[in-house]
Amino acid sequence: MPDEFKMKKLEELRKLGVDPYPYSYGRNNYAEEVKEKFGMMEGKEASIAGRAIRLRNMGKLFFIDLLDETGIIQVLAKPDSTDELSMKILKLSDMGDILGVSGKVVKTQRGEKSIEAKRVTMLSKSVLSFPEKFHGLTDIEARYRKRYLDLIMNPDVRRTFRARTQIVNVIREYLNKRGFMEVETPVLQPVYGGANAKPFVTHHNYLKSDFYLRIANELYLKRLVIGGFGKVYEFSKDFRNEDVDSTHNPEFTQVEIYEAYSDYEKFARMTEEIFRDISQSLYKSNKILYKEKEIHFDSFKKIYLVEEIKKRAGYEVAELTDNEALKIAEKEKLAVQAKNAYHVVDALFDKYIKDDLDQPTLVMDFPAFMCPLVKDKRGNPKLSERFEVFVAGLEVANCYSELTDPIEQRRKFEEQNAERRKGDEEMPPPDEDFLEAMEYGMPPTAGIGISIDRLAMIFTNNISIKETILFPSVRPEAAHAEKGKK
Repeated sequence: MPDEFKMKKLEELRKLGVDPYPYSYGRNNYAEEVKEKFGMMEGKEASIAGRAIRLRNMGKLFFIDLLDETGIIQVLAKPDSTDELSMKILKLSDMGDILGVSGKVVKTQRGEKSIEAKRVTMLSKSVLSFPEKFHGLTDIEARYRKRYLDLIMNPDVRRTFRARTQIVNVIREYLNKRGFMEVETPVLQPVYGGANAKPFVTHHNYLKSDFYLRIANELYLKRLVIGGFGKVYEFSKDFRNEDVDSTHNPEFTQVEIYEAYSDYEKFARMTEEIFRDISQSLYKSNKILYKEKEIHFDSFKKIYLVEEIKKRAGYEVAELTDNEALKIAEKEKLAVQAKNAYHVVDALFDKYIKDDLDQPTLVMDFPAFMCPLVKDKRGNPKLSERFEVFVAGLEVANCYSELTDPIEQRRKFEEQNAERRKGDEEMPPPDEDFLEAMEYGMPPTAGIGISIDRLAMIFTNNISIKETILFPSVRPEAAHAEKGKK
């Protein structure tokens, strides 16, 4: 509810003939620009706009810390340099109000680079009181639920999301320079696929059919490769009906990239280049700090999944059967959704290997039964040409030499469907339309998906994925309050 005291100030402004919510403002400068170019701008007129995050009234003198997109600058207002109406506006101003200020660029007696206000304009009167110590909230979900307050009060959060945008821009620039075309594919899909995950289901009233929020955009991008677009990519919002934890959010962002006539070896080199470009763009270095550990992007280590599980856990998993997997799951006390070979190998990797992969690592050559969309390893059909990228123990990318044989693809889809009928909800159904597209002929192709949210975690030194998603999934406020009462 609006603050009664602020509402009175709002009425006082209107009585003065001030519109507290005008249509526009002629801003010509930014806070950091004024400070960085102070030598050139001192004594000249500037016009800025931003939110008052601190107000000090020292008799006839006002000091305001004004926050805009670039940073904070101090504003000084006094009767001999600020017009009379502006002084009245300042007396009716509060922390949180958005103000426009025009005046001379000066330096105070204490050496603070400031703007001496000639005129102050009310641009938006805040009618709710800001929390005094927003950083100290014990309910961390409140920060995510009210992200707008988090952004206002916390400069580190603003830096995180600027860095995230920079990561996206670096990837886009890298791909555009190499002739890749950015495309868009459907979010609502009649058949979900391209990954193993439980989907969100919705209903299309006009078409009188159930549709699914995509769990991946892979099969549509491959349709484009079949159609003749040899280099395509998409930054996509994907949705998986799964638990929320420090590295998973049901709505997440990834970039998927496909190139005809390429394979996973070429994409391994490309991935290393992209990660180094991001590191250089953000930090001018191939070294970053994550959770007090130095991460080096100069080179990526390679390990081989089947060999590593044999070495660390003692199991041969290249041709693991579901019956053998069940025994291993019980012996190792693995918490898996389905005690089949696919999930057990994944769980063994998580238990024995994943947490040790601090430095950038390519985990190569997965068992073929784990890879329904991937070509067999050349010379070894027990394995597939697939790698995953791990940094700081986090999986951040997944790459295939894509399966292009439509007969083999149908067989693998049928194997997946058999697991689905046994109760594995993460196994997607066969996509007949995609199979038909493959039957027209698909060129040799490599593809990769890179997690934008997890990349942002690593490159901004955040331990929770929610810190890198502007509006992560949280309980609705009413449900959250009800839970707190129990």
